[in-house]
Amino acid sequence: MTTHDYSPSHSPITRIPHGTPPVSSLSRRSFIKLSATAALGVCATSALAACGPAAPGVTPVAGSGSSSSAGGSVLGDGKTLRVGMEAAYAPFNWQATEASDTTIPIQNVAGAYADGYDVQFAKVIAKALGMEPVAVKMSFSGLIDSLNNGQIDIILAGMSATDERRQAIDFSDPYFIGHFGLLVKKGSRFEGATELSDFAGSAVLGQKDTLLDSVIDEIPNVTHLTPVDSVPSQISQLTQGTCDAITYNTENTDGFLKANPGLVAIQFEDGRGFSQVVPVNAGLAKGKPEVLKRVNDAIAAVPEEERTSMFDAVIARQPA
Repeated sequence: MTTHDYSPSHSPITRIPHGTPPVSSLSRRSFIKLSATAALGVCATSALAACGPAAPGVTPVAGSGSSSSAGGSVLGDGKTLRVGMEAAYAPFNWQATEASDTTIPIQNVAGAYADGYDVQFAKVIAKALGMEPVAVKMSFSGLIDSLNNGQIDIILAGMSATDERRQAIDFSDPYFIGHFGLLVKKGSRFEGATELSDFAGSAVLGQKDTLLDSVIDEIPNVTHLTPVDSVPSQISQLTQGTCDAITYNTENTDGFLKANPGLVAIQFEDGRGFSQVVPVNAGLAKGKPEVLKRVNDAIAAVPEEERTSMFDAVIARQPA
């Protein structure tokens, strides 16, 4: 749905002031699944959100979703903030087995907890709203429908705001900005590539419903393969040799290479890689302007230095 051409240990977290318009280069997460009008119902947005099954064990709450009559001032029951995420997209979110000061419980998975960069901002936002955060684990493609159906109150899942997604839901200001890159197998004929044009004629694989898929079209004369459902599936296909390269978020380069020593991250020359950037935003149901303002205020109150420290700590403890 995602990264920069920078090392995670020195990841500059670009801070965008409250109220700043969306990044101009947004087009469709990679994070990718990125966001016609409020009158559009859930059925009409299914093509945009790539409808997925409802999260097991989660019941809609009265007053949630875009049809809320709460006047836009309350999320859910006003007490428990149900945060939608995959809990399988490190370093932004992943599932943990033990509680700690960096985790929140996963409501629909007994004895499980969520950690990651999204989770740290879930804590920040929940505190600002006077609520207690819990994660709701579900597929990335089901998040927008679940939000509009009232099964979750907010999305914090490495999701990027796009014009498409904004037709279905509202988004906060970014709390992270990253970049895209390409991974290949060691020994690949593309290992020494230095610009996107070197991948002309190659077969490249992305993740379904995310920017990791749509960004592939920046590569000239590429064979754009049918995307798969997850980053682990991308890596599996690459290691099996069914594609030449996969897209990934560069902020987690060290993590990917540590877990997959047989892969190589392409080192693009300046200005020769992907041009599209990856903003990460919180998603809210439409019709909640007061809550959206409080969420943006909470995000803006986190200094850049704290964001960088937070992200570096997440990189250090993410699962291998």
